[in-house]
Amino acid sequence: MIHRYSSRRQSLKTTFLNARLQNAQAYDRIAGYFRSSLLEVAGEAIESISGQIRIVCNSDLHPKDVETARAAQQAMRQEWCEAKPEELVEQARDRFTRLYDLLKTEKMVVRVLPAKKFGLLHGKAGVITLANGKRTSFLGSANATRFAWEENYELLWEDSSQEAIDWVQEEFDALWNSPFAVPLAGFVVEDIGRLSRRSVIRVEKWREEPEPASVAVEIPIFREELGLWEHQKYFVQRAFKAHRESNGARFLLADQVGLGKTVQLALAAMLMALHGDGPIIIIAPKTLLFQWQEEMLNLLDMPSAVWDSIKKQWIDENGIEHPTSGHEGIRKCPRRVGIVSSGLIIHQSETVEYLKNLRCECVIVDEAHNARRQNRHPRAAKEKANPNNLLKFLYEIAFHSKSVLLATATPVQLYPFEAWDLLEVLSQGTDTVMGNLWSQWRQQVPKALDIVMGIKPMPTEGRDLWQWIRNPLPPAEERREFDIIRRTLNFNANESVATGSDWNRLRPADQDKILRMSDAFGQHHNPFIRHIIRRTRNFLENTINPADGQPYMQKIEVRLFGEQPEESIPLPPYLDDAYKQAKKFCQLQKERSNGSGFMETLLLRRVGSTIYAGRNTAERILEGWDKVPEAAMERDEAMPMRSLTSQEESCLRAFVSALEANKEQDPKYLKVVEYLLNHGWLERGCIIFSEYFESIWWLAQQLSSRDIPNEPIGIYASREKSGIFQNNQFTTKSREDLKAMVRRGELRLLLGTESASEGLNLQRLSTLINLDLPWNPTRLEQRKGRIQRIGQRYDTIYIYNMRYRGSVEERVHELLSERLESIHSLFGQLPDTLESAWIQVAMDEIEDAKQTIDEVPEKHPFEMRYEQIESINWESCAEVLAAEDRRNHLLQGWK
Repeated sequence: MIHRYSSRRQSLKTTFLNARLQNAQAYDRIAGYFRSSLLEVAGEAIESISGQIRIVCNSDLHPKDVETARAAQQAMRQEWCEAKPEELVEQARDRFTRLYDLLKTEKMVVRVLPAKKFGLLHGKAGVITLANGKRTSFLGSANATRFAWEENYELLWEDSSQEAIDWVQEEFDALWNSPFAVPLAGFVVEDIGRLSRRSVIRVEKWREEPEPASVAVEIPIFREELGLWEHQKYFVQRAFKAHRESNGARFLLADQVGLGKTVQLALAAMLMALHGDGPIIIIAPKTLLFQWQEEMLNLLDMPSAVWDSIKKQWIDENGIEHPTSGHEGIRKCPRRVGIVSSGLIIHQSETVEYLKNLRCECVIVDEAHNARRQNRHPRAAKEKANPNNLLKFLYEIAFHSKSVLLATATPVQLYPFEAWDLLEVLSQGTDTVMGNLWSQWRQQVPKALDIVMGIKPMPTEGRDLWQWIRNPLPPAEERREFDIIRRTLNFNANESVATGSDWNRLRPADQDKILRMSDAFGQHHNPFIRHIIRRTRNFLENTINPADGQPYMQKIEVRLFGEQPEESIPLPPYLDDAYKQAKKFCQLQKERSNGSGFMETLLLRRVGSTIYAGRNTAERILEGWDKVPEAAMERDEAMPMRSLTSQEESCLRAFVSALEANKEQDPKYLKVVEYLLNHGWLERGCIIFSEYFESIWWLAQQLSSRDIPNEPIGIYASREKSGIFQNNQFTTKSREDLKAMVRRGELRLLLGTESASEGLNLQRLSTLINLDLPWNPTRLEQRKGRIQRIGQRYDTIYIYNMRYRGSVEERVHELLSERLESIHSLFGQLPDTLESAWIQVAMDEIEDAKQTIDEVPEKHPFEMRYEQIESINWESCAEVLAAEDRRNHLLQGWK
């Protein structure tokens, strides 16, 4: 029998749903989008149903998202959060509560289908097994809003005939049993429960019991991305705990490249800014300033300002300029967080004098290995090597700051003293790091390093051993013996230095325990281990999280292409001739310059990227060095010779003529097309990196006009240069739009400069082509980190490193090949000091290049036992700091 219902005539909820569902035995339901239909179903009278409720609904999942359970769960999480369900809590809290109970008890089971595979699941349909065992079916209208049957005009047909029931049931079963149907993500279930308990607090209330989770749980990285890794949460929580409970946080974060140091430091800084009122200063290389600002804004919703040293003004997160009266204007940052170039400090700008005496809530230093002593020898005493300007500045500003956080993936570039120097920065103004000025760790530096490296043992005589343990005295929670010592001496948590005579106050039994832990202290409880936090990808991939029995990080293998000598790209004769002319030009420039070689080798770097970039650079140099793109001048280097000698000009013209006379396609282009189309890399999704915007722009134009005109090709560069190429037409798009298109599967090919090498999550792409090899080897690891990350759909990613045969890149590759694996495992990345090897090879200084490479020690000077991590649950936090209140607090300037 057919019954027809209209919401114009009667309430569908009361006349149909409640009546049919009361004490029903089972309920199979085809719904609409899972984000809205779940709450809609929760409003139905389903608690009295005795059997299971099965719901099948759809989403914006891409068919590729359901190829693995992991990818489906992550995609569903992002789609759920994208709908901002937290905004519905106040009007539908009872539905969230009811829905969570149903899902957790598995009385309700939900499967989700990708809309792109089936189209939209329009309409409401279902089969209800009534209390008396009879069955009925229904079909609803095409609307599927979260309160559709209450607020909208709806039509519904009920048909209890066997034919209709079988028909609806068959449709339901086909969807329910589809191989594309995936279970509702566990994160979504738990977030529904969290939202049912959600409450909002203000900053003043939060400061009474400042939990990091309250600040973090609804910021973009948790709601728009996939949250933080456990190791990231661990560092943030530990740093903030030290900041508020002791004399401040003093840590060196030395995680391997690609493990997200920036977001850890930035979130710790945000918590400190909310908890206190002092300035937050972030010191970073010039090239990273706006990357820091953008990453903080996009991932943390964290406003900041960057100091423009040319115009003597601050630039906020919206690009608005805040002019000042001069150098002293650096003390008037319009935001709680100010970002400053380390180049200012290295070159001793007058501005630094106004900066170094600030009393800061926290100072963060990125690429902290740039703070070092000059002309350091592996065993040199500290007095024999002078600190550079950056290191001297950090000694001063750290003394006046509550917390200091240093970051570098290579705390040891070459010599062990380099790590000690950074710990000495952390020691300024506090005795908690390496004790006071009379500490053995600061007075007997060579011996201290030998103990840490395991070269020498700790003293075995009681009083001698006590001199190393007492200053600084370890915290009570680190080991039971330390807790006993502190209680015996009546030390509180903030006291760090005991006296030599305090040894006599310890009981003989406690003295014996200390003597027995001599070896353990030197290897596991020294100040280096206490204040250096370093995690490697290998450690995280192979360490089990006890909370879920899974590794802390998804293991993603890397398969390299182009590594064998025969896989380098041969140069055709004309290009080989041009390359020789470029090399000759660079050598002539070097002979007339006192620079480090970076600018003098500019032409070789660019022609090593693409022929197009090399030719353009040569033509601009001929027109005048001021025509060379600004990106080439961003290094803190001596400027090149502005005028050209006749011999230099002749080299450049011969270089350009060789390229113009031969119109063959760049062999790198042909290789890119081969990998994209013949090897299936486009199908897997690919990002292509180059150091130079000219190279990726040229490549995108070529691809769009020749081989893949219909394919949208993304350009990810500076804000004004990013966009999409399609059919050889370029359309400007924001970088946020590009990231969203990659996430939705709408963009399979992205070409990026170094702007895309940090802070960008591209886990939907699984192949990477390095169009050129950066001479700073750290960049390779940063590029790889864009796709070797949480949420990657494939267990193995593919990387192709392109290089011309006979180029500088190939010759350095040959020199490094025998030691590449050992050096990489030694530091987690290649040390920046190896960049000079590229320049030496370019200048035919082969023996010097070999010596530079050989200076990297065969064995790491420290056995890195700093792999600290534990499982931390922020995701279930229901007490949330008000977003507007948080933002307003961070918008306040320095006082």
